[in-house]
Amino acid sequence: MLETFDGEEEEHSMDPAWPHLGVIYEVLLRFVHSPETDAKVAKRYIDHGFILRWLDLFESEDPREREYLKFILHRTYGKFMVHRPFIRKAINNILFRFIFETEKHNGIAELLEILGSIINGFALPLKEEHKLFLVRALIPLHKPKCMPLYHQQISYCITHLVCVKVLEDKLGEAFEGMVAERALFLWNNDHIENLIKQNRKLILPIIFPALERNTTHWNQAVRSLSSNVRKIFSDADPELFEECLTKFKEDESKKEETKSKRDDVWKRLEEIAVYRSGLGATVQPMLIPSKATSG
Repeated sequence: MLETFDGEEEEHSMDPAWPHLGVIYEVLLRFVHSPETDAKVAKRYIDHGFILRWLDLFESEDPREREYLKFILHRTYGKFMVHRPFIRKAINNILFRFIFETEKHNGIAELLEILGSIINGFALPLKEEHKLFLVRALIPLHKPKCMPLYHQQISYCITHLVCVKVLEDKLGEAFEGMVAERALFLWNNDHIENLIKQNRKLILPIIFPALERNTTHWNQAVRSLSSNVRKIFSDADPELFEECLTKFKEDESKKEETKSKRDDVWKRLEEIAVYRSGLGATVQPMLIPSKATSG
């Protein structure tokens, strides 16, 4: 199907046995989704072998089957935490084989939808595994000719993964540097704003000092945008906002105290230097006679 894709229309091969298969998938979906299902017991049957065979089914040409496969795998990922690294690795292997060997697979779009949901749950700072996934899998997925079939899903994955990366480490510095105004415009994007809110407990402590200092920024736009962002965080989590504000004031107070002590030390050193300089001017240097030469 992918080999003959012309970018205008897509033909689906419908499995005539679907009325029976659909019932089986529905039962399994309800089983995995049910809160009554004990993951500790069920994992003896939903093991690595089961997951690999399940992923093989994504080759199906019937979109109805792939849709059920996607939902069930997503629920499996959520319920069986012990299987999460294996599922990510197995999906990566399918993508690698698709990119570098076959360029033929019917379920790439569905697998990317699952990965998009997984990316939303990534914690900061990003693991090296997730950074490599961006470079080795997501970016090369633009290479195959059938990329239009999964363009929406790949765009979603890359956008969210890059946003998570942008929010890590250097975000606080960006808010105080030359790019402060552009960085603050991140909040104009609803997806990014929601992502930031979800990770606010990690992000706000990083950027709070910059937001506070930006209230006296020379650029009016930066001052206005910073105030808007402060309000977003204040409304979303007042308790966290107050904690950050209290810590900021304590840190600033400590900085002032340290600066004051440092200034006192330098003042004392300057006084000592002046005193010794004046003392040296009143004391003549000792003249050392040269040895007499014998004639």
